[in-house]
Amino acid sequence: QEKLDMSMYPVETIRNFSIIAHVDHGKSTLADRLLEITGTIAKTDRNKQVLDKLQVERERGITVKAQSASLFYNHKGVNYLLNLIDTPGHVDFSYEVSRSLSACQGVILVVDANEGIQAQTVANFYLAFEAQLSVIPVINKIDLKNADPERVEKQIEKLFDIPIHECVRISAKLGTNVEKVLQKVIEKIPPPQCNTADPLKALVFDSTFDHYRGVIANIALFGGEIQKGYKIVSAHMKKRYEVNEVGILTPNEQPTHKLYAGQVGYLIAGMKEVTEAQIGDTLFLYKQPVEPLPGFKSAKPMVFAGMYPIDQTEYNNLRSALERLTLNDSSVTVHRDSSLALGAGWRLGFLGLLHMEVFNQRLEQEYNMSVILTAPTVPYKAILSSAKLIKEYGKAEITIINPAHFPDKLSVSEYLEPTVLGTIVTPHEYIGKIITLCQDRRAVQKDMLYIDERRVMLKYLFPLNEIVVDFYDALKSLSSGYASFDYEDAGYQAADLIKMDILLNGNPVEELSTIIHNDKAYTTGKYLCERLKDAIPRQLFEIAIQAAIGKKIIARETLKAYRKNVVAKCYGGDITRRMKLLKRQAEGKKLMRKIGNVEVPRDAFIHVLKRQTDK
Repeated sequence: QEKLDMSMYPVETIRNFSIIAHVDHGKSTLADRLLEITGTIAKTDRNKQVLDKLQVERERGITVKAQSASLFYNHKGVNYLLNLIDTPGHVDFSYEVSRSLSACQGVILVVDANEGIQAQTVANFYLAFEAQLSVIPVINKIDLKNADPERVEKQIEKLFDIPIHECVRISAKLGTNVEKVLQKVIEKIPPPQCNTADPLKALVFDSTFDHYRGVIANIALFGGEIQKGYKIVSAHMKKRYEVNEVGILTPNEQPTHKLYAGQVGYLIAGMKEVTEAQIGDTLFLYKQPVEPLPGFKSAKPMVFAGMYPIDQTEYNNLRSALERLTLNDSSVTVHRDSSLALGAGWRLGFLGLLHMEVFNQRLEQEYNMSVILTAPTVPYKAILSSAKLIKEYGKAEITIINPAHFPDKLSVSEYLEPTVLGTIVTPHEYIGKIITLCQDRRAVQKDMLYIDERRVMLKYLFPLNEIVVDFYDALKSLSSGYASFDYEDAGYQAADLIKMDILLNGNPVEELSTIIHNDKAYTTGKYLCERLKDAIPRQLFEIAIQAAIGKKIIARETLKAYRKNVVAKCYGGDITRRMKLLKRQAEGKKLMRKIGNVEVPRDAFIHVLKRQTDK
């Protein structure tokens, strides 16, 4: 394969940009067209979301990983190198978007001409705005018969202060007007500010693991040049490597002789350990240290779930699979954890439920591991008041990830729960239903703004645990799928939290205890007890399934015992004969209940802890 010479592209002919938008507004399709126009991929009918390489992405039709590609384009006689990054649209993956923006100088903001501005459009625009990138608004899907680009242009002007004449109307599916987007990119977006004469300085903004070549790091060069045989050091681990190969991604890897300042490409340097290519790390030449780049603020997990191997013998395989997958998806946090019923495992932190599902699916598809995921919980905090506990933890404010470590009410001055600021964009006829839904979830209204005569933007402060499981589904079904939802972290607030235990014949079952708000305790307790009654097999003695808060029992279900029909041999005779036999049996059962202990089978746990879809 011919190696490319990248020295023909000096800094002023380079444009780094990414495509941002709401879910399903056509980012990946626009990326396909741009790849075709610049001749990076051949024009065929088969080019559907070329950059979505993962099996998960293909099945669900969504983008999960940001993918980059380099395009060559001739504009007015000058050859330009355009580095395009296609980003995901879901709120769960906004971390990927903010990371991609660090390697860019501008963005293409895609808005659907049919749906108009949605919640994620607003969120992603502000990410780009805060990073001080130039924004090119593009209105997509003008070929649909319900498209109304004029309305969308007015919305863009009202919300983002971008003049109407700057909007480009395109249809990415048919390829209408897409050339104009490329010209805008070259005119509007500034080249990167860096110099080839400076010492080497490269930012690792993504990495993947290859079984044969070790870690492949995606890098953006902020200074200097790099080629095969250079000795480099990573600022984070302080380890030395020798570069084996550098190149650019024209979606597929294309080796080059060198990479120069301002370019984006990949690098293979014999990194064997998964932990070495930290995302946000700075690479520099050996003996030429530079000031490391600021990196990324680490992602803040919003949802925690326990992950356990179905069979404990699989523990080591699962561990190596997790390490490789977290290298590629750096926003997952991992803590070791173990439980009596499920054995050794991990407590994983995710950015949202979709993220958790996708991660689980990738484990199954790419590494062939099937696992047990417990019910998702959110991180709570407690401010301790007892001096003894403060001494034990070393600080007054502790974070509780696992309900088993929830401190007692007597030793705590207040509990805190995480909150998020949610933005809901909806057609105005659904406002009533949506406001009711939000109030049921203990939300507080902060703002309400009419975007145009038909669409409203609502802002609410939500407790995170109320929206984490099924809020999005409820919102979509109330609004016939028209409302969109986006949230950002809003810190912690004081809340009336309690720990609810599940008792079987008076003995608490540790895995089933949950942290919950006082108002919701009764309904959840009743629900859990009913579910357990279905899940636990009947025994020869009676089992009382109870939900308790401290000493107070709030719900109970009784699982009746199997019993032999002891009165089958009585034909007629006195009633006292019958009573005597039944009494004797009852005494025997009472004795058994005292000494019998209830083993909850694993599949019962899985049945109860799985997400409750059939509420």
